[in-house]
Amino acid sequence: MNKLITVAPSPHVFGEQSVKKIMLGVIIALTPALFCSVYYFGWGAIIVTLVSVISCLITEFLIQKFLLKGNLTITDGTAIVTGLLLAFNLPGNLPVWIIILGAVVSIGVGKMTFGGLGNNPFNPALVGRVFLMISFPVQMTTWPLPLGFKTGYADAVTGATPLGILKEGLRNGDQMSQIMEELPGYKDLFYGHIGGSIGEMAAIALLLGMLYLLVKKIITWHIPISIMLTIVLFTGILWLVNPEKNADPLFHLLSGGILLGAIFMATDYVTSPMTPAGMWIFGIGIGIITVLIRVFGAYPEGVSFAILIMNAFVPLINRYVKPKRFGEKIDYE
Repeated sequence: MNKLITVAPSPHVFGEQSVKKIMLGVIIALTPALFCSVYYFGWGAIIVTLVSVISCLITEFLIQKFLLKGNLTITDGTAIVTGLLLAFNLPGNLPVWIIILGAVVSIGVGKMTFGGLGNNPFNPALVGRVFLMISFPVQMTTWPLPLGFKTGYADAVTGATPLGILKEGLRNGDQMSQIMEELPGYKDLFYGHIGGSIGEMAAIALLLGMLYLLVKKIITWHIPISIMLTIVLFTGILWLVNPEKNADPLFHLLSGGILLGAIFMATDYVTSPMTPAGMWIFGIGIGIITVLIRVFGAYPEGVSFAILIMNAFVPLINRYVKPKRFGEKIDYE
């Protein structure tokens, strides 16, 4: 009886992953999109990103230091990722004070109000983005054109996004053949030479980020693929039924925030389901709501709203689509 058996609470099995390592991986995966945003939007992208990240860090520090008076967690990387994702959802000419307000809402309301990391039911960056979208619709829909460092932050040349051009043209009764003449080509959509939020334009950069996350097993393929397939399926049906009133699936997939949302925000560990089946339900729901808002709603884009709506259903999904009992193998392949 020389050896003692140690009784301790779970978890009893430990892996190599940690919050810091996971967040570092996400930051690395976001780097290609960040480089593209700086290349296309110049100082605007740099200023928006720096202000957003620094504001998120300061907000989390102040709340934990003076309100919650608990352990400081600003070094775990979660506030940095929230700041990056918030910045990626903003125009590159947004006034600094509005960016700071968005960061305060993202961290203060979207994250710390619920108890901090692991307790928030909604994606913090999207909480801040939707708050700004509703509160400052003019500033949040004034999109700078991708001119790099040719124009300054305050005097950026602005224009409509592809989704905005599409929505306006259909509202005016134009046919798709007419609208497509004003829209950028698929090559521009793929490489990001379009107006919009600074981090959502370059599809190739976002797909490279997804490949890195999958290889490093930071995320699984279920949520991104289910969202993309659902959007392709339903927009494809609408396009086949009436191609003069509906854009084709590839246009929908490459424009707006679908790739950014599907890869980096819908896959958030805290606000997404635990099981592969639950992830499929979650992703299909996001895809359907996105298509409904884009095609039939007032907004040209609906990814942010779709993810937040499905975030609210995650506890219900986890309740009824439960993981296998302890000891059974879950197949993620």
